[in-house]
Amino acid sequence: MIDFLDVARASCESSLQVKAEFVKQGLEDVIEAADALAGAFARGGKVLVFGNGGSAADAQHLAAELVNRFILERPPLPALALTTDTSIITAIGNDYSFDEVFSKQVKALGEKGDIALGISTSGSSANVLLALEAAKEKGLFTMGLTGQKQGGMTSLCDILISAPSLETPRIQEVHGLVVHLLCELVDLKLFGHSQ
Repeated sequence: MIDFLDVARASCESSLQVKAEFVKQGLEDVIEAADALAGAFARGGKVLVFGNGGSAADAQHLAAELVNRFILERPPLPALALTTDTSIITAIGNDYSFDEVFSKQVKALGEKGDIALGISTSGSSANVLLALEAAKEKGLFTMGLTGQKQGGMTSLCDILISAPSLETPRIQEVHGLVVHLLCELVDLKLFGHSQ
């Protein structure tokens, strides 16, 4: 007989443990990323965010919080999730390869002074890596959110924020926290006050 309370408690404890470890080792990277984002916005740049599956949801979450608002009432900030235009994604996937769905958008929309932020729990998603390569070639500042393995993202990201776990759910839970931290810190840096 499965004790569902024990299962739920164990998952929560695992999540809390990974987040506690991240607080010990990852917050400086988050602050550095928030500095870079705030600087890009202050100079008229934008952020292009991309990932697959749950990471696509995280990309859209970050873009929504920046364009609309997080907690503060403040002007919209320029952010694009490259995961949302099904016509572009399916055209590229059909005519070329799913591996190119983000890189072609980075090539079309990215400009020097912008930030490309790739999200991959494994660090090895081919379309995320190709988009980061394209961003580097165009002179964009590159950032990544990943897990403990980091994969090919290590050499492609100017700032890489890693969740200290090999389990996708735990990594995604840290990424959700990072999205909120970035929004809060960017607001503070640009608008000088918090909630």
